[in-house]
Amino acid sequence: MSSSGARRKLSVVLVPEGSEDTRTFDVSYRALGTVAGIVSLLGLAVTIMAGSWWYLAARASRVTDLEQEVEAMTRDRARVEALVQRLETIESQYVQIRGMFGSVQLDELSGVWLPPASPARQVDRNERPHVGASPPSAWPLSERGFVTQELYDGNEGDHPGLDIAVPSDSYIRASGGGAIVDVGEDAVYGRYVVIDHGQETSTLYGHASSTFVRLGQSVRERQVIALSGSTGRSTAPHLHFEVLVSGEPVDPLSFVEQPG
Repeated sequence: MSSSGARRKLSVVLVPEGSEDTRTFDVSYRALGTVAGIVSLLGLAVTIMAGSWWYLAARASRVTDLEQEVEAMTRDRARVEALVQRLETIESQYVQIRGMFGSVQLDELSGVWLPPASPARQVDRNERPHVGASPPSAWPLSERGFVTQELYDGNEGDHPGLDIAVPSDSYIRASGGGAIVDVGEDAVYGRYVVIDHGQETSTLYGHASSTFVRLGQSVRERQVIALSGSTGRSTAPHLHFEVLVSGEPVDPLSFVEQPG
């Protein structure tokens, strides 16, 4: 029975128009099965190729988006580097002007001490003498600002520091000397910096638009560490400034005095 099934054929008879001659073609069912299998494989191959093309097109579109994001980040970094270089130039000019009015003690700090253009740059000890850790005592901005909210505990929630309204990109300064123990960005504080001043005392500076320090770096009192902004949970440009003793927030106005 299997051999008879193998010999089964499909006959196709062709009758040309206007002719009495006919042509007959015999095709075995096995051959038809083979052709059908080939057609199915070709269809599957075309489907796979179409799916692969769609996947590659989607990936190519994602690559374009990533390239645009990289270009935007590169522009932002170039802007920050240019700003840091400009700040360094201003500091250098300030030192020159200060020298024109007489000698200056090596341990004297300028009103706004600016960061080097890059971490690799070596600092001249005669230009910027080393100052170790010191408790927060200096106003954390280069301008007075306006205190919009003070530290409080209440039923509506705690506010562990000062909110000081200032224009965007104002200089944020270290309130005291110390080491950078945290620098980054989160949903609440936005871009932030934390300085350890020793004696279980630390300060936090939040909502910055840019930061100029790195983890583990030593900073001096009044050194510019960031620029003010409105990153994180913020409705307008301001600095959120905290003073913590043994991990607990204390009133910053008991350490620093707002300029008159």
